[in-house]
Amino acid sequence: MAKPVNAAVGGTWICCLICESDQFRVREVKLNSFGLEFLKMAWADESATGLICYWCGYVHLFVNRDIELRRVKT
Repeated sequence: MAKPVNAAVGGTWICCLICESDQFRVREVKLNSFGLEFLKMAWADESATGLICYWCGYVHLFVNRDIELRRVKT
């Protein structure tokens, strides 16, 4: 499993909406649209940053590229 990170947007630190944890795994997520899927051009779809809660697994999606990530010290 990937090392946990803390994340902030615009200087505000993010907590999970479900369990209030502040530790996440990070993953790029494709935002597929029907039109580009139909034309077999899904590779051109926009992507988002997925912050997956390290404890409950809830996925938070951010299109904003100004996400600050810091590794959690273990």
